[in-house]
Amino acid sequence: MNIHISPNPAEMGQHAGKAGIELIRHAVQAQGSANVILATGTSQFETLNQLLEEKTIDWSKVTVFHLDEYIGLPITHPASFRKYLVERFFNQVPQLKSYHLIDGEKDPEKECERLSSQIQAHPIDVAFVGIGENGHLAFNDPPADFETEKPYLVVNLDHACRMQQLGEGWFPNLEAVPTQAISMSIRQIMKSKAIICSVPDLRKAQAVKACMKGEVTNIHPASILQTHPNCQVFLDQPSASLLSNH
Repeated sequence: MNIHISPNPAEMGQHAGKAGIELIRHAVQAQGSANVILATGTSQFETLNQLLEEKTIDWSKVTVFHLDEYIGLPITHPASFRKYLVERFFNQVPQLKSYHLIDGEKDPEKECERLSSQIQAHPIDVAFVGIGENGHLAFNDPPADFETEKPYLVVNLDHACRMQQLGEGWFPNLEAVPTQAISMSIRQIMKSKAIICSVPDLRKAQAVKACMKGEVTNIHPASILQTHPNCQVFLDQPSASLLSNH
């Protein structure tokens, strides 16, 4: 695991985006196409902006998969991750080869099966991820399932996760935050050839310390990234503030 620390979220996102761009470009050059996972949430704003700045990638050779989505939330809701990706990325990037969004309004188990069959046919070259305040990776809250081979699964959202979504301003009150989601599994994320993890903000500092420097445990789900052969973590000074050697 390589950790990069920037002074602020804007520079962090620039560095994370540029690192991801190089990986995408290399995959397209080497095999004629690239398969990418995109995360959402406030932590990914700057990284996605940097990807959109890139003019040398042939996006028509790139297939995008989606990390997670709330169950029962319409795409028109401000917190919808489908809405987030469509507005912040898909509508602004040149034509993609294809993209596969999670529809949390359909039967969750059938949607997991549909997505799983799609992603199994597209080995992932680059996964863009973040880390939650509770250490979650995608919506795999602690204690996360490190064993399932299912690419996508239905998960329950814990109190800390739901409080984070409320605190970030996506919902008017805690009761409005869904209690379940469809999430890409830990093992599916870890099958990615390369992982770019962007984690800004002081509120993530404790999770960063636990996941980057603590033991690998499903109580701190993103700690599994320590075992990945090609994972780059991008932090800003506040999120890195509890790391002893920053």
